[in-house]
Amino acid sequence: MRLGYTVPQYGAFADPEFIRQASTDLESMGYDSLWAGDRILLPLTPSDPYPGGDGTVPPAFGTFFDPLTALTLAAVSTREIRLGTSTLNALWQPPVLLARTLTSLDLLSHGRLDVGIGLGWLRDEYTATGVPWRGRGDRLEETLDVMEAAWTGDVVEHKGALWTVPPSHIDLKPCQRPRPPILLAGYTPPALERVGRRADGWLSAAMPMAYLTSLWDLALEAASRAGRDPSALRMVVRVNPEITDSPAPADQVPHAGTVRQVADYLLTLAAAGAHEAFVDLQTASSSREQFLDVAHALVTMLRAG
Repeated sequence: MRLGYTVPQYGAFADPEFIRQASTDLESMGYDSLWAGDRILLPLTPSDPYPGGDGTVPPAFGTFFDPLTALTLAAVSTREIRLGTSTLNALWQPPVLLARTLTSLDLLSHGRLDVGIGLGWLRDEYTATGVPWRGRGDRLEETLDVMEAAWTGDVVEHKGALWTVPPSHIDLKPCQRPRPPILLAGYTPPALERVGRRADGWLSAAMPMAYLTSLWDLALEAASRAGRDPSALRMVVRVNPEITDSPAPADQVPHAGTVRQVADYLLTLAAAGAHEAFVDLQTASSSREQFLDVAHALVTMLRAG
């Protein structure tokens, strides 16, 4: 299983110089990938509860560095580590412009980009960007259609319910051909069906193993029904732990636990078939030293088996 870590990006970590430093350090430690998330605001009275814990939106979300700019900084600070979004809320931007930005980042990084896309969970952000909350699934389908056309067509053309692209030359193409890998997030049957039907993999979050594998089976079955090779799909799992000095109760792991407990959970993910997992400490720590110290301890434990 490949091992990743988040780019420092929000809360106390939203600092360009620390993004550069941490990206270089994490690559030197031996991490396989760096990941960036996507938030734009912290409502005083959120429209929706945060999906985790007691539903309180983490205060750190009030300071959030743009994900693609953060990955650009990471790209120019590193040489080989892969760069991913988990998740990019793609519906907030016109897809033809988003495709151009992602193409540029893939070229700048010499083909190291994984495009992880989600629909988000906070209606306030849709209100702020002027995008309808209803119809998100159909909007995502057409977004993928437009980006696919921009990335792969010699002459790019699209006519849909939301966007029209007249026959055009868009000759800036990604380094990765035919396009960067697309990973989709989601936990509902329609979301997993979409993963199997048209994505290269699934972006998940830490959860009980039986539930994780049952959702993954939905994606694999959908791939088979669509005539695709299920074994070509990737499962990538985000883990957001609070690191404790003393062992946490088993039912709290991996949301809380020692570095050893988190490492053990990651090994369990590997045994369950996850292809990649990455760790994000930014909601549970304000210390840059802990951010990097835990990263070093985790990769050392896991590389040692």
